[in-house]
Amino acid sequence: MSELVADSWRRYLRQLQRHPLRTKAITSGVLAGCSDVIAQKISGVKKLQFKRLLLIMLYGFAYAGPFGHFLHKLMDHIFKGKKGNSTVAKKVVLEQLTSSPWNNMMFMIYYGMVVEGRPWLLVKNKVKKDYPSVQLTAWRFWPIVSWINYQYMPLQFRVLFHSFVASCWAIFLNLKARSAVTIKAN
Repeated sequence: MSELVADSWRRYLRQLQRHPLRTKAITSGVLAGCSDVIAQKISGVKKLQFKRLLLIMLYGFAYAGPFGHFLHKLMDHIFKGKKGNSTVAKKVVLEQLTSSPWNNMMFMIYYGMVVEGRPWLLVKNKVKKDYPSVQLTAWRFWPIVSWINYQYMPLQFRVLFHSFVASCWAIFLNLKARSAVTIKAN
């Protein structure tokens, strides 16, 4: 079994080196799908909703993975050659003030409009109601993750690390974003 894992890891690294954007997008999509399966089970869904699962995977594949890829490349460009705790702190602050609020809002809008198929007005009201608590919770959790990511992860592994932790965070967001109407229907 350990040889299988080692061989899979080598193949993953080879793909990451040859096709970094594609590999990060696929990784993010798969991890988003895993988190959705868990979120569905936690929320009491009896039969797995495959359409929802595929739409969540699409979000990870088409948005979250590529966004992370370009975000981390941009951060390394902005802080090119700079190391140390001060630089890591600046990266964390910049990320938390820009991409964190944006990504949480995007997920909530995508979930409401695309996954649940709700009209804009209902989604807008739900975001208005729930977004502040989601973002405040994010600011308690993600700076620590970002610090670890910038301090200890090489550039090519930052999206993988972030996507893995984000799969846990997405369970929270999935459960928070899910409408009471949808929960009652299942």
